[in-house]
Amino acid sequence: MAWAVLLLAAIWPPYSAASAGEWPQILGPHRNGVADEERIATKWPGGQPPTLWQRDVGSGFAGVAVAGQRVVLFHRVGNEEIAEAMRPDNGHVLWKQSFPARYAGGIDPDNGPRCVPVIANDRVYLLGANGDLHCVSLESGQPLWSRPLNHELEARPNYFGAGSSPLVEGDRVLVNVGGRDGAGIVALDAQTGKTLWSATDEGASYSSPVAATIDGVRHIIFATRLTCTSVDPRDGSMHFQFPFGRTGPTVNGANPVVLDRHLFLSASYGVGAKLAEITANDARVVWESDDVMSSQYVTAVPHEGILYGIDGRQDIGVARLRAVDPVPGNVLWTHEDFGTAALILADGKLLAMKSDGELVIVEPSAQRYRELARMRLFDETVRALPALSGGKLYVRSTDTLKCIDLSK
Repeated sequence: MAWAVLLLAAIWPPYSAASAGEWPQILGPHRNGVADEERIATKWPGGQPPTLWQRDVGSGFAGVAVAGQRVVLFHRVGNEEIAEAMRPDNGHVLWKQSFPARYAGGIDPDNGPRCVPVIANDRVYLLGANGDLHCVSLESGQPLWSRPLNHELEARPNYFGAGSSPLVEGDRVLVNVGGRDGAGIVALDAQTGKTLWSATDEGASYSSPVAATIDGVRHIIFATRLTCTSVDPRDGSMHFQFPFGRTGPTVNGANPVVLDRHLFLSASYGVGAKLAEITANDARVVWESDDVMSSQYVTAVPHEGILYGIDGRQDIGVARLRAVDPVPGNVLWTHEDFGTAALILADGKLLAMKSDGELVIVEPSAQRYRELARMRLFDETVRALPALSGGKLYVRSTDTLKCIDLSK
């Protein structure tokens, strides 16, 4: 993220100031799938990168977060949602903390957490599937505070439980709760969990908010259930809002992507994609289309002004990898029948962790699709977002977490 004003940066420091190589939250240090200072190989002895360690996991779709020599896993076993911190080199468990699990499941029978843990300021923030938010110590796992947000704020029921990962901004935690009576978006004190402000009547989505500074103004941008909304993190006042989404059985799942002064949004289910131009306190929709990149839940990743992402849906079996020039909205190339995949940009390479268990490494080129490597890591479904830290790829399937060494 670009910082326009140093004073504002000092007041509202982003957690993207994490040490190089850390993956402290959903989609990495900048929440856009771009990994810093990683070095990734494309060939290995025997044709397969080594698995450093692996372990069983419980239910849930939450990928891991990595910071401070801790790999934090959040999953459900029996009637407990469990956070565990492990060593990156061997998976040895350093601490474990459990909380009562209240989510009973919905359309999908999986009843575990959906949200990637957030690590910031030596704390870990965990949002469970029933909307219970917990804060624990990164060093020891000691519980510091908890809030049953969905229950307290009367959040409207959602298809798959709570699934929008919180954002830590300075001294506060921002969450798209989808509560009633002006509690669509809330800010909590990061130290105590106390409510600092609540704003909007927006329903909760499965997209996670991102932060950006435009013309010296700090924006926290949410793709909520039916809108794109930017708020001021200090008091919740609205910078801009425009429609994004549709009523009925639809989902907004991909994160907003900020590209300098532009904002890219994508969803499937007939919603399509939108590109908006952001000013200090407003946004103007430049184009919208359902024929460019309509992603069911995968966030497109940027590289040298081009977006690489998935167009299509996993559940109806039509999903393709695409390169898009976002400002004019031009599709540069399409690789058909690629399937759904979570994407990471690292070392000038595009890592695509497919939901069928294959890892594909692609050259991010505006001219053509060029595959650099392909390997099978799992024989079962992979839905959780992968994490990349120190050359290690952490990937979770329905029942196994693996640490794969991709480093050169």
